[in-house]
Amino acid sequence: MLRSPFFILLLLLSIVSCQKSVNTVIDTSKKQESLKYTQAKRLSELGDSYNRDSKLDSAFYYYNKSKELFEAEGNSSYIAYNLIGMAHIQQTYGDYYSSEETLTEALPYINNDLQYQVAANNLFGIAAKEVKNYDDAVRYYATILKTVNDSVARVALFNNIATVYTEQKKYRKAIALLEPILKTDILDTLQHKKARIIDNLGFAYYKDNHIQKGLALMNQALVIRTSINDSYGSIESYLHLADFYQNRDYQKSKENALQAYKVATKYQSIDERLEALEFLMSYNLEKGVNSYAALFVNLNDSIKTVRNNAKNQFAKIKYDSREATLENIKYKGQRAETLLQLETQKNEKYLLSFGFVVLLGGIGFLIHYFRNKSKRELLVARYNTETRISKKLHDELANDVFYAMTFAETQDLQNPIKKETLVDNLDKIYVRTRDFSKENSTIETGESFEHNLKQMLSNYKSDSVEVIIKNGNIIDWSKIENEKKIALQRVLQELMVNMKKYSQANFVIIGFDSDQNNVKIDYSDNGVGFTEKLILKNGLQNAENRIQAVKGILTFDSQINKGFKAKILLPK
Repeated sequence: MLRSPFFILLLLLSIVSCQKSVNTVIDTSKKQESLKYTQAKRLSELGDSYNRDSKLDSAFYYYNKSKELFEAEGNSSYIAYNLIGMAHIQQTYGDYYSSEETLTEALPYINNDLQYQVAANNLFGIAAKEVKNYDDAVRYYATILKTVNDSVARVALFNNIATVYTEQKKYRKAIALLEPILKTDILDTLQHKKARIIDNLGFAYYKDNHIQKGLALMNQALVIRTSINDSYGSIESYLHLADFYQNRDYQKSKENALQAYKVATKYQSIDERLEALEFLMSYNLEKGVNSYAALFVNLNDSIKTVRNNAKNQFAKIKYDSREATLENIKYKGQRAETLLQLETQKNEKYLLSFGFVVLLGGIGFLIHYFRNKSKRELLVARYNTETRISKKLHDELANDVFYAMTFAETQDLQNPIKKETLVDNLDKIYVRTRDFSKENSTIETGESFEHNLKQMLSNYKSDSVEVIIKNGNIIDWSKIENEKKIALQRVLQELMVNMKKYSQANFVIIGFDSDQNNVKIDYSDNGVGFTEKLILKNGLQNAENRIQAVKGILTFDSQINKGFKAKILLPK
């Protein structure tokens, strides 16, 4: 069995001694008790009284009310005491998860109080054991062992750890803990505890296939319990023997299960009654309704209903109390707020005037700063554009014109072939001048913007270069500012020029898309790519400045021989 009455007793002794300790500290301090403190203490004592009378719902209510009043007083000891009492009640109704939450809430108030630590770790261990977190249960009990020096209490803790090991089928570990205890005289005068150790040791031996030794010990434990009238303890013996005979002797197994059920019913021990009925359900050899199964179902349904109602009731007590506390805090806050408003009205005009002046100054500074910043960015973009135009005029058109002039001066233009060559050079200069003019001409930002933009991109298509334009979500260009349109077209033009001059690409994709807040353009080609230095050298830094000037973002992704990508994000 996993249950050990000692631990419930240990808890009750712990919290009672804790309350005595708290009372002693309060009495010796000779402080004048506040009205709220007196009320909180009285509520906690009411909780104790209802707890002793098994009126657990009322006990839970008063522990919770007391805890809240002590929170206002800042009394950690009583807060921990009340929370441990509430956690114990939750476990009584099988609400182990809520019990763990309540114990966790108590931890900050326990501090270094050994008695509270023992009580809390004990309840943590029981909760972990019942929800089958066996390793946690062993850890909690082992923690108590480090602080408890009483030999009887230590024996009970070893017993409880051993029952967890048995549940985990670690029978030899259980035996190793229990067997040395019987070689001492610690329990010679405590026969009911000695019987528990013998019974659990016998059960572990039986499960470890030491059949006869296990049976002998379990029978010895039952004899001791019968001789000292430990009828509650005998439930555990009967259930162990019912388990032993289950597949060996049908009649003996049934007799032991019936005895366990009878005694568990007497003590209103629900879980033991259910366990006994589980054995009895398998012994229905007659046809018809299995009466034990019907009893099990009815009892199980009833206890589930009771426990669920208790869980809901405890949760409601906490919720209602928390709501009342919040309402009270809200009322106090409103009252304090009213007083504060009356007090601050005296200085409000001065503060308002001062704040208004500071606000105006701040707004003026920000406007000045951002205007200058925008101007600086525009100047940088213009300077870079002018530099690029100047370089292009010098490197391309000027060289071509100089070559044509030199050709005309040095060649016999009467010769038809020479004359034709000169005409071809002049025609090339004209075409280049026209293209250059288009690149830097005024951009139409009205209804024709989208058509002209995509037409400009398509003009870069040739026999050696494929240009594909992809359209995603529809972009309402009429809602985009003209400056952003101009910047976007210039940047895309810059990307296409760089592609033609440097990338050696034969495949280009430009994607247009938008979402609720931004226009998104993705450019990619399969050219040779650029290093960061080449990106700056090729003039793409100017493109980045243009986009930044209109609050956009331009990012590049390129590696040598792995193509070139650019992403443009323009806010609408």
